[in-house]
Amino acid sequence: MKSKRLLIKNGLLITANHNMDVFRGDLLIEGGRIASLAPRIDDPEAEIVYADELLIVPGFVQTHVHLAQTLFRNSAEDLSLLGWLEKKIWPGEASHTPESLRLSAQLSIAEFFRSGTTTIMDIGIVKHAAVLFEVIAETGMRAISGKMLMDYGDGPEALIESGDAALQESIDLLEKWHGYDNGRIHYAFAPRFVLSCSEYLLKEIGLLAKKYGVGIHSHASENKSEVALVEERFKMSNIQVFEHLGLTEAPLRLAHCIWTDENDRRLMRANDIKVLHCPSANLKLGSGIAPIPDYLERGINVSLGADGAPCNNNLSIFTEMRLAALIQKGLHGPESMPAPTVFRLATIDGARALGLDEQIGSLEVGKKADLVFIKRNQVHSIPDENIYAKLIFSTNEADVLHVMVDGRWVMKERELLTINEEELVSKIKL
Repeated sequence: MKSKRLLIKNGLLITANHNMDVFRGDLLIEGGRIASLAPRIDDPEAEIVYADELLIVPGFVQTHVHLAQTLFRNSAEDLSLLGWLEKKIWPGEASHTPESLRLSAQLSIAEFFRSGTTTIMDIGIVKHAAVLFEVIAETGMRAISGKMLMDYGDGPEALIESGDAALQESIDLLEKWHGYDNGRIHYAFAPRFVLSCSEYLLKEIGLLAKKYGVGIHSHASENKSEVALVEERFKMSNIQVFEHLGLTEAPLRLAHCIWTDENDRRLMRANDIKVLHCPSANLKLGSGIAPIPDYLERGINVSLGADGAPCNNNLSIFTEMRLAALIQKGLHGPESMPAPTVFRLATIDGARALGLDEQIGSLEVGKKADLVFIKRNQVHSIPDENIYAKLIFSTNEADVLHVMVDGRWVMKERELLTINEEELVSKIKL
């Protein structure tokens, strides 16, 4: 009979705990959770995996992604946000069939696992949103997702729905998937952004999120033109709209937040609004650079996401970590955004943004065994006197050897175990 305990021996453990402890040692997994970690653990009944040449880190958390957009990679170039949406992304999303959406989600998750991301918050899609949950369930990804909500504006007719019908579909999905597989999957209400939603819809989202005890996931203050349109329509800023219409009554997580003023930032801190920072997408679309050091100094929680493949072109957390550090150093000097801070954005602070920091985000006893095993002695990443500099600036996705979610392997020796990669590629390639 196969042991229910797994003992990882002699890895370099990068804990991301309160003290940011790093030590060589052992880690025992039982029931999908970390049962013990110490310089040495002996358990003759446990299955043993040796990790002598490996770094072991908490599974990376990406808090803003678009599973539905990955099939549009390399097709939406040299455009700013609103033109990018109108010319490429909205038509693409409107054209999705359940089959194409399934492929897009599988492709996304394959890439996430290959680069060590074990938890995502996906903002969903208007049509066929149930397919995203099905793929998340099948692949073993830890995720929060939701049906994207749009009932107003200039988007394609296929994406503009009746607010009440869209909300009912959201509730149906929530009741089916929220808490699935011992809490591996959760639900969040997902208004695209305030420009695509009526005031009625936004108010109802706030009420429903509070009623069901779930979060809200949206975009805000990403682009100067978008910000101007919000001001013109509502006579207030993005952040003020969310507060005014009651969406800060539930956990509110907003992607981008580049163009905010002093009043916005006070509201963000007062309402514990979580910022989902997407540095690659912000640069690619020419949107700007979010004031992340200021947010952190104010105590505003910041985490990282790759956003969508059409405004990024890859979904690697290593790309996002590196850029999150470098762009701020260019603006604020080399002392800003030190590597340990950036590592926390991609691990424990990401977990905190999702309300999951008691479950994931660090290597600590009792937490879920979401683990990433990284090859240590690679020519492009040694020596490693500063282990966080190594992880942020020298390591890449090809260095990820094994990945585990809930104590279950989803990738071993670079082979995906829950997705048939060869079959997937054969269905997608031109």
